[in-house]
Amino acid sequence: MKPLPRSFYLRHPVAVAPELLNKILVRDDGRAGRIVEVEAYAGTEDAAAHSFKGRTPRNASMFGPGGGLYVYFTYGMHWCANAVCGPADQGWAVLLRALEPLSGLEEMRKARGDLLRDRDLASGPAKLCQAMGIAKFLDGADLVKRDRGIWIASDGMPPPAEPAVGTRIGIRLAAEKPWRWYVPGNRHVSKPR
Repeated sequence: MKPLPRSFYLRHPVAVAPELLNKILVRDDGRAGRIVEVEAYAGTEDAAAHSFKGRTPRNASMFGPGGGLYVYFTYGMHWCANAVCGPADQGWAVLLRALEPLSGLEEMRKARGDLLRDRDLASGPAKLCQAMGIAKFLDGADLVKRDRGIWIASDGMPPPAEPAVGTRIGIRLAAEKPWRWYVPGNRHVSKPR
């Protein structure tokens, strides 16, 4: 599967996010999962975005051109991954919230502690990063160039015609924005309505 082109990412995250649903997050080691839940974050227009107050050493990769990967550490214990959107210097990104595992499940189980149920492997942003082996070393990777062995591809499955929409999870500021999308009825989603 070929990586999505840069043009896919060079738009506002509210446009990119629902179209990322049903795309495939791929690692060179054989792990892959279908993206089933996402959230948009929009720089200076979005008080919940890490980039709202400008560039810092922590969020610098969020200001790269669309198609990059922004990885950050949260709650002192978890990694989270975002596809960077828009032109450089916007600070826009889409949080990858949940995957439906497709391949490399044994490797995902080892990374997640040998859990038995597939639906528990990547049903949340921190679980997704654990299952896919995403950590700080991937911050700033170029998803378009398969940089550092990670990319997002399409296997031809379109996004849902009517994705489920809700408010973002785990934030206090701008929590009312309906900027979370997920595949309706998918059991790998972190939190259905």
